[in-house]
Parts: sequence; C-alpha cells; structure tokens
Amino acid sequence: MSEAGNRRGSRAWDESDVRIRPNKKGTRPRTKNRPAYDEAVTGRVVTVDRGRYTTVVDEDTPDERIVVAARARELRRSAVVAGDLVALVGDLSGGPDSLARLVRIEDRRTVLRRSADDTDPVERVVVANADQLVIVVAAANPEPRTGFIDRALVAAYDAGIEPLLCITKADLRDPAPLLANYEHLDLRVIISRTDEGVGIEATSDDGESARLSSGAVDALRDELDGQVSVLLGHSGVGKSTMVNALTGSTRATGGVNAVTGRGRHTSSSALALKAADAAPGTWIIDTPGIRSFGLAHVDADRILKAFPDLEPGTERCERGCRHDGQAVDCGLDSYVAEGLAGESGPVRLASLRRLLNAGMADPRGSAHDAKELGQQ
Repeated sequence: MSEAGNRRGSRAWDESDVRIRPNKKGTRPRTKNRPAYDEAVTGRVVTVDRGRYTTVVDEDTPDERIVVAARARELRRSAVVAGDLVALVGDLSGGPDSLARLVRIEDRRTVLRRSADDTDPVERVVVANADQLVIVVAAANPEPRTGFIDRALVAAYDAGIEPLLCITKADLRDPAPLLANYEHLDLRVIISRTDEGVGIEATSDDGESARLSSGAVDALRDELDGQVSVLLGHSGVGKSTMVNALTGSTRATGGVNAVTGRGRHTSSSALALKAADAAPGTWIIDTPGIRSFGLAHVDADRILKAFPDLEPGTERCERGCRHDGQAVDCGLDSYVAEGLAGESGPVRLASLRRLLNAGMADPRGSAHDAKELGQQ
C-alpha cells in the first residue's frame, strides 16, 4: 500500500468529517429520547377552550388551585378531554396570566367514546376517567328517544362505566311507559320533576331558573357521591339545570323550539364541576347537548353484552349467528317468543337489532336512520 494510503488509513476522524443532510421536512429532533418530567405535577382537566386546558392541581388539599396550561408540541396529535389526568410543568402558581405546559396524558381508567354516525371511523373521546354515565332524557318536551338511551347504554357498557338513567320533566308526562322498556335491566333510575313549592332552585347565568324536586336532587347526589360522573343528553332535557342544582353553578340553560321540538345548544364544551357538600373526588362533568350518538367504534359482541336480559337466548343460536334482523333461525326469536325476556322482550330485541344493523343502508331512508341515531 502506498504511503499516501497509509496516511489516510491512520487519520484520526472527528465529527467535522460527518456530513449531515438537511431535513426537508423541518426540524426533526436528533434523538427520540424525551425528558421524563419526573418533577411534573398531576392535574385534572376540567375544561378545554381554544387550545387552553384548565386544570385543578393539588386536588382536595389546602393548596388546591386552578392552573391553565398549553399542550406541549409532542402531544399535538393527542386529544385531551375533560376528566383527563395530565402531567404539568412550568408556571404552576395559578396566578393571573400564568401558563403551564401540559407534557403528558396519564393512563386513562375509562374512556367514553362516540362517533358522528355509524359509518364514521373517527372516534371522538367525550370524557376520560368517568366512573358512571348519567343518561338524561325528558319525559316530554323534547320527546324521549329509546334509540338514544340504548346507544348511551351500549357506550357505557363498552367503556366499563356504570349507567344511570335520569328522567326529567316527569310532571309533564308519566315516564312509566318509557321505563317499561328497561325494567328487566339492572339499571338505576332517578325521576325528577319541577316543584314550585319547596323545590331546590337552579339558576343559570342567563337569568333562567327552575325549582327541582328536592327528593330527586338528593337521590341523584347520593348516587354521585365520591364518583366521577358524566351527564349526557340531548339539548333541552334539563341536563345543565340539574348540574346547577347539584353544584350551585350557573351554567346556561336552554328551552325547546316549539316548531322542531328540539332543544337549543347552550353548553359549548364539557366542564367538570365539584358537587356541593360532597365527598372528596366527587366530580360532575356536564357535556354539550348532542344531536347523534354513533357506535362505529363498538364491536357487535360488546353491544350484545349491553342487553343482559337477551344474552342467555344466544345459547340457542348456531355458531356464527349475527343475531341481526337478517339472521336465519336466530335463537333470540324463540327465546323472546316464549316470554323468557319478559313482556318488553320484543321491544328490547328490536332495539338490539337496530344497533346490530347500525351502519347498514335502511330502505326507509335517512329520516329513519336519524331517528335511530337519536337525532330526532
């Protein structure tokens, strides 16, 4: 080998000999290692508004305070919702104009999800870490929709969240026919009505007020004590009114359009509030009124588990039976026909099959689909 070659082979290399190609996509980090943020403080997200996350830190201690945070860049693709427990760094004083940084979303115990409709593959996280779902419907004005109740029950069972049915405006109509559809379910029910005499007054920031039966409010407060509960329902059913009665807040409340029979939206984002005179850890999450509740993310087997009164009948089915309206010799038909699912068995089976058929084209058209999605 030549003397020049020996000189090249024995040369001491340094970092100046390494050429770095510029990244066409921008400033990609040189390492995948990220700070551990061991010093981060855990906070609970109570609401989200235009890129700012309002959290509570040092919960249930003398130092409890509100801290507003911005999401770190590495979390820009991760949805942060009310109920999330998050890691915070930076200015945690909670003072005016202070801003912390949200650097991590802690593992969620439960996730309540929905899709816009039954064909939309995009999941929308409603709330995180809830223990129970309070399904709020009105006995009348607006009309209750069993399709919406069924869908909310399925979402709750799918998420591992205990459901509770709260029927408001029972002074306008007897809710017994509606409850007959669910009498064979192990479902807790609270019935609320207005009481102009000795009721609990709930006032909103727009000046609207109502007096709710103290018995119903107290019963619901007992069910929510020590739990993280999310209230879900259509606009105009009295959801925010109930929240105001439980927490002493003044969330805006809305009426019902006399022409369409639908409520008008008043809550624009989910908000977690502490219940008045409740045990530590008691949170009530008020959600915006929803128009539809799609279940594209839920597996058919999990939908069936939301109907424990019908599930034993599947033992009569052949392997591979889909239990839907097109199933041949489905064991559920004979099970219901023999009355083993109770008097409401046919109604419950029809509800189950509506969900199992979700996402399929319906010959009755979009109006029927909208009704089953809870939009009408």
